[in-house]
Amino acid sequence: MPEKGAMSWPSSSKQSPLLQWRLALLSALVLVGMVLIWSMDATTMKNLVEATKSQQGYLTTKVSAFANNLAQNHENLGVSTAHIAVNQTQKETNLTQEETNQKETNLTQKETNQKETNLIQKETNLTQLKPEIDSQNPVNDTQNETLSDQNSTGVSVIPATLNWFSANLEPDVTKSLLAKWLAPGGEPCRDARTVGIAIPGLDGKDLIELSAGEIYEFGFQALDEDKRPRCLGGDYFETDLSGESWKSRPVVKDFGNGSYSLSLQVHPDFVGSYNLTIILLFRHFEGLKFSPNRFAYDREIRRIPIRFNKGSAQLPELQVCKESDFGRDVWTGRWTRHGKNDKCEISQDGRYRCLSPSFPCQSPWCDGSLGSLESNGWVYSTHCSFRLFSADSAWKCLNNRWLFFWGDSNHVDSIRNILNFILDMPEVLSVPRRFDMHFTNPKDPSQKVRITSLFNGHWNETQNYQGLNSLKDEGFRNLIKKYFSEEKVPDTIIMNSGLHDGVFWSNIRSFSAGASYAASFWVEIMDSIRQRGLVVPKVFYRTTIATGGYARTLAFNPNKMEAFNWIIVQKLKQAGILSGVIDNFDMTFPWHFDNRCNDGVHYGRAPAKAKWRDGLIGHHYFVDLMLDHIMLNVLCPTR
Repeated sequence: MPEKGAMSWPSSSKQSPLLQWRLALLSALVLVGMVLIWSMDATTMKNLVEATKSQQGYLTTKVSAFANNLAQNHENLGVSTAHIAVNQTQKETNLTQEETNQKETNLTQKETNQKETNLIQKETNLTQLKPEIDSQNPVNDTQNETLSDQNSTGVSVIPATLNWFSANLEPDVTKSLLAKWLAPGGEPCRDARTVGIAIPGLDGKDLIELSAGEIYEFGFQALDEDKRPRCLGGDYFETDLSGESWKSRPVVKDFGNGSYSLSLQVHPDFVGSYNLTIILLFRHFEGLKFSPNRFAYDREIRRIPIRFNKGSAQLPELQVCKESDFGRDVWTGRWTRHGKNDKCEISQDGRYRCLSPSFPCQSPWCDGSLGSLESNGWVYSTHCSFRLFSADSAWKCLNNRWLFFWGDSNHVDSIRNILNFILDMPEVLSVPRRFDMHFTNPKDPSQKVRITSLFNGHWNETQNYQGLNSLKDEGFRNLIKKYFSEEKVPDTIIMNSGLHDGVFWSNIRSFSAGASYAASFWVEIMDSIRQRGLVVPKVFYRTTIATGGYARTLAFNPNKMEAFNWIIVQKLKQAGILSGVIDNFDMTFPWHFDNRCNDGVHYGRAPAKAKWRDGLIGHHYFVDLMLDHIMLNVLCPTR
């Protein structure tokens, strides 16, 4: 008998064979299930979930992969180009998960493949659509981008409702210039010298057709003599976009890594055939050297025919300049033509009276008499347009004013041209480098203007090539201060410096120090005026010209003058004394490729029927005359 409390189990020998088989099968299934569960990690589960997500996400991933492969292929070709970007509409962004899942459910595999193929093809053919450019600071928006941040064609198009293209200085342009100039070499792509470029959006085509009004930004890459991409910036490209009635300078951005871009825009009123010309003037900041002539490259590397056609883009109509319009540091204007006399010949006194003095401006490009500009129909405009003053309106503007000019001999030309051409005083054949005079309206003796001009190319008015360094002379400093120590002080100061600085200062760093000292000197003068309870004069900086023809490779070449303009404008702004800018550099640039409108360093020499520097009889002086009208717009802006 079994012991008390013991449990008895059935004997295994008595279990059913069928029951044993079922028990073994169940145990095996449980074991297999446990192995499967243990083999699944979080990544696998996530992939399973992702596989059930919307077809939209699947297509986007495919396009992204395609773009990466395309960019890699371009790199293998040795030309740095841009990636494709997909711009989703707000409607796509706001799709609900329910709509996405429903769309996925109804989408067959055939439809999926077809949609993927079409989307990739569409993204390959389309240029990147950027947001509308900020009219105040479009250049700085992408200042630190490289072309790899754009699309694979290297061209961006800003469509639909537009504004005029514009540009601003970098926040600290001096620091940026120094950093780029001092960037180390040490790699083949940095040490190589640029001899050419590749423009994926323009090269290999007989004729480029674009829509007028839109802004086109074409990326391009600097190449060495073996056609390999360079990876350091600093090359100086001269650009020109010219048609029968249009001349402008396409803005070039330097991304600092061997990649660049240039921007094109033509108003819909000027559709037609154009040539885009690109000249490589200097390589890697060599134009900023003390003696740049021996480093000049000066070769035309592209001349591309472009046809601008009428499109749907509409630009806002230009308005006549107001006082606030002169607050822009950099202008991006154009010269347009609104009349022409092909039979016009130079007169005995050297003038080009091609159109009637009463020939009117065409709105909105200017306001006044275009014929009085003696430009055979050309006129300059930028983010605003300008009034062309008659003698009566000019005298009304200047009556009882005191203008103080401090700059180089281009001021001498401009003052004479204001007196001769605008104020109707042809008897004033010339003015000296240094003078202080009162002028009276010959038709109304009650109207007078005082003009003071001090040449700053040297503290000795008979010498040259000191520029801002002329302020180191105490006698010259005291002479300037004397005019601001009277009971009445000038109401407006127009400053300029650059040509003589280009010869004197050895590099960017030394010029920056000179510009800082000049700014502090003028701050001292303004403080002394303010302490006496007088109204502080308004200060406008007239940027140095783009030197022309033969002078393009000399110590005052356009590369150096543009950099010097940026630096001194920034220094005056930081000092808090700058009221506005007159961008004479942008105005003169379209006419600087030869010497038809300049003698190399002046655009306003007195008319003369005599052999000019380029061997032809006579020269054009209208570029400086246009500047003179712009200065009157500064003095008497539209309210």
